Amino acid sequence: MADNLKQKTIGGLFWSFIDNFAKLGIQFIVGIILARILSPREFGLVGMLTIFIAVSQTFVDSGFRTALIRKKHCSDEDYSTVFYFNMLVAVALYLVLFFSAGLISSFFEEPLLKSLLRVLGLGLIFSSFSIIQQTILTREINFKLQTYVTLAAALGSGILAVVMALNNYGVWSLVALTVSRFALTSLFLWIWSKWRPIFAFNIQSFKEMFSFGSKLLISSFINTVYQNIYLLIIGKYFTAQDLGFYTRADQFRNLPSKNIMSVIQRVSYPVLSSIQEEEERLKINYQKLIRSVMFITFLLMLGMAAVAKPMIVSLIGEKWLPSVVYLQLLCFVGMFYPLQALNLNMLNVKGRSDLFLKLEVIKKLIAIPVIIIGIFWGIEIMIIGMIVNSVIAYLLNSYYSGRLIGYTTVQQIKDILPSFLFAIVVNTVVLLIGQYLNTSNWMILGIQIIVAVFLSIGLGEVFKVYDYIYLKTIILEQLRKYRRQ
Repeated sequence: MADNLKQKTIGGLFWSFIDNFAKLGIQFIVGIILARILSPREFGLVGMLTIFIAVSQTFVDSGFRTALIRKKHCSDEDYSTVFYFNMLVAVALYLVLFFSAGLISSFFEEPLLKSLLRVLGLGLIFSSFSIIQQTILTREINFKLQTYVTLAAALGSGILAVVMALNNYGVWSLVALTVSRFALTSLFLWIWSKWRPIFAFNIQSFKEMFSFGSKLLISSFINTVYQNIYLLIIGKYFTAQDLGFYTRADQFRNLPSKNIMSVIQRVSYPVLSSIQEEEERLKINYQKLIRSVMFITFLLMLGMAAVAKPMIVSLIGEKWLPSVVYLQLLCFVGMFYPLQALNLNMLNVKGRSDLFLKLEVIKKLIAIPVIIIGIFWGIEIMIIGMIVNSVIAYLLNSYYSGRLIGYTTVQQIKDILPSFLFAIVVNTVVLLIGQYLNTSNWMILGIQIIVAVFLSIGLGEVFKVYDYIYLKTIILEQLRKYRRQ
């Protein structure tokens, strides 16, 4: 039983990592191409609308995805009930966006936003068609099919956007990128997934899931507003070009940070939920997960901060140079995302969506001063405030999740501190190399990456770093397994 859970977890993590890295990797490459063709202002215009799409997407999901995954047994009636609800909400929200587009355009004093939002909002309807298929695959810890879908949708939408950008469609190529990705994802899931809705809507099932999911909906709404409010503030009180620099830095940061967070949430939640009543086993698996995830996270995020300048200049050009300092600071914000996600996941595993909501409200109230500071003191100071908020958010999350399973904040910090110090040593060397080398940015970036890889492996082997050895063992086991197949 334990070995089966381990294999399901490792297999789920493997395919989920491929799924997310494929998606974000392709989006990253497409983003680089588009950044070389388009201007920071055009990226900033789409950035102004991000909060409205993100908040709407939260209501389309409404916490039902999490409720379905946690539920022990789901029937076709359960799935169909949520499916029809998702579609109804998506259409309703699209109409709200359509008729409020003029007001939003006036708020930012950008006339083009009206038509941009009306087209961008169509993505909500397309995405609502595939939520249940994705939920079922996640329940089954089947990320292999999701990976194929992600690859196909990301490639298709990326090619369309690049072709449009090359043909002088400007900001519309960015809109097409988002809308076509939603549409293609739903299309491929309907083609390759066996599930189809039945003509049924179970009121009792809806009420049962809504009692759990509604708290997550409010929590997710608060968190989504918080995550995207900075885009609204920068778009309103600074220029579209400033917002373009910020969004580009944020997209670089998201490649490792949000990818790791997404993978961990998708895999750990159904896996840990399956052993939610086995307290000791739950704690042991949770501890291993936190240590392994944070070892990787610290190396990647501090590494990205160390190579930020040569990476940005090499990949998207000198015109994006102001993004460098934003990226370096945002890496410290993103460093805490996977840690926060794991601790919040544990609250859901234990069925404490009420506590989840309470924490979200407290953390976002603490964030209000940071937003005000950003308006008056500038974007860099605002990001520093976000770093402080990330630390506070982690301490709050870990305190309450620790009480539920007996794994305290102090224990967590003791477990992850060696990984943090390890990453600091490796990436301090990487940063110094970048500052003292006098050659092309491409060459500097290449040397820094090579040094980071070999130094990490070398120090891990010499000092027998626990988390490095643990991950190395898992990787070697998987390689031997695939060779035998």
